[in-house]
Order: sequence, then C-alpha cells, then structure tokens
Amino acid sequence: MADIRLDIWRDKPDLNFLAEILAIPGGEAVASCIQCGTCSGSCPTVRHMDSSPREIMALIRAGYRDRVLNSNTIWLCASCYACYVRCPKEIKITDFFYKLKQIAMRERRRNPESKRARVLARRFADVVRLLGRSNEGVLLAWYFLETNLFSALKFAGMGFSLFKTGRLAFLPKRTKGAAEVDAILKKCDEKAAMKA
Repeated sequence: MADIRLDIWRDKPDLNFLAEILAIPGGEAVASCIQCGTCSGSCPTVRHMDSSPREIMALIRAGYRDRVLNSNTIWLCASCYACYVRCPKEIKITDFFYKLKQIAMRERRRNPESKRARVLARRFADVVRLLGRSNEGVLLAWYFLETNLFSALKFAGMGFSLFKTGRLAFLPKRTKGAAEVDAILKKCDEKAAMKA
C-alpha cells in the first residue's frame, strides 16, 4: 500500500466532491468518520490497495475526486464488512465503496481492477441471461478470455478437482425459467439506462 504522498497539495481539490458524496444515500457517513483507522486495520485486502479505506475517507473530505475515483481501493474491497463490524461510528464503508464504484463507472474511470470487476459483473449477468442461473465454468471461461487467458492456468488444477468431485459441471444446464430471468434483467437494464 502506498502512502498518501506529501505532494498532495499539488493536486487541485474538487470543492463540490464532498457535497456530492454527502448528498447520496449513506454519504453523510463520511462526515462522521473520526479517522481512527479501524477500517484499515480490519481490512484483509488493504496491503494491495494504493490508499487505505481510512485514507479514502480523508481524501473525500479533502475534495480529491480524482485520487478517490482512480484509486484501486474501491475495486479491491472484499465486501467482508469487517470494517463496518469494527467501526466505532458504524459506517458501512463497504456499501459506500459500491456507491463510489458506481460514480467511477459512470465517469468512465479506468483502473486495472475496475476493468476486471466490470468484466466479471457483465459476464455474470450474461451467464444468468443465457442459462437462467449462474454457472462458474462458463463465467470463468468468458472472464479469462476477456481479461487474461493465461492467468486461467493458475486455476486449472482447482477446476479439475472441482470437476472430479462433481462440484463443477462440464456442460451447463439451462433452467426452465431462463426466459423470465432474461426479461427481468432486460427491465433492470432499461431502468438503469433511464437513470443515467
């Protein structure tokens, strides 16, 4: 994890960023953060983040929109809620990071972690549309084809073990209600498009 550099003063803060964050549901939690660092100390993925959760909260309050939305931190959140469980102010940081991801996606921010997360989310929806349910084999095949095919080799042994024990199907099965699931997802896409 990189420290917030001392040259932060060179970046121009966006004075409207904090107001924008405070206006979203749950955004008012940023104002109640006491910067104790419990979230960062509880986070299992913090060592891979370029800014800790505590630093992200501080950067938001200081108005550093670009540093927050270009950070890999919001994309590396494991959604384990350890930060929330231990937070003395009961701030739902995980939920808050989802909102930051939505803003970053809406603004088309690019980050290697954001690309992988977007691909996984899009391909998950595609698999559910196609089969009416999730299928890990199809999902991972599409995911690795789009992100990094050779990284799939690291998981080949585990995949074979899951296949041998019957926990991973060789051929995916389509559910009877797949068409209805597809219709529901299309309606969700329409509603999301109207909000954008």
